[in-house]
Amino acid sequence: MTTLLVWGRANSVNVQKVLWCCDELGLAFERRDAGMAFGVVDTPEYRAMNPNGRIPTLVDGDVVLWESHSILRYLALREIEQGLGTKGIYPEGAAPRARVDRWLDWVLSTLQPAERALFWGMVRTRPAERDMAAIRAAAKASGEAWRVLDAHLAHGHPYVEGEALTLADIALGSYARRWFGVEVENRPALPRFEAWYGRLAERPSFQRHVAPPMT
Repeated sequence: MTTLLVWGRANSVNVQKVLWCCDELGLAFERRDAGMAFGVVDTPEYRAMNPNGRIPTLVDGDVVLWESHSILRYLALREIEQGLGTKGIYPEGAAPRARVDRWLDWVLSTLQPAERALFWGMVRTRPAERDMAAIRAAAKASGEAWRVLDAHLAHGHPYVEGEALTLADIALGSYARRWFGVEVENRPALPRFEAWYGRLAERPSFQRHVAPPMT
């Protein structure tokens, strides 16, 4: 089978999603550094693959893709087309798949905009330069977003959409790592969310690609 090529630095949440998914599916891949201090993304060669100049970019033979959630879907569907199944990671059927897709969309429309200033302010900004008002506002908005997931998890299943890990858990779990990895004032008590995150944190693929220290 073709070894997948993933362009992007290992400390990018969007790259981490893709690496975690590859690992869960047992896919061979090579990762090459790109973005921020590594450069590459503004070269003509990279822009020919990804005109946005962002990461990740996936190369699978003649297939070149950007946008992390599109890549996640592709990896799962690729396995189905090859008759290898997906271990339930992207369930078949219109309704089960749509329930996973809504969380992928929700991450982009609601969660990521809420948490961006929190992560960048606490992890990628020197303490003396932090805008604490913006960080507190982002922490509050992030907490409200996570309340949505905590309420959803009242269904009692171990994962977001049932008994098995899906792409929804991968997308959400990658951002949950950032939430639990920074100090948050008045962090809301969200027991179901915390228990779900604890289950993800036990997975070897999570530990390899998402759990390392944030930079």
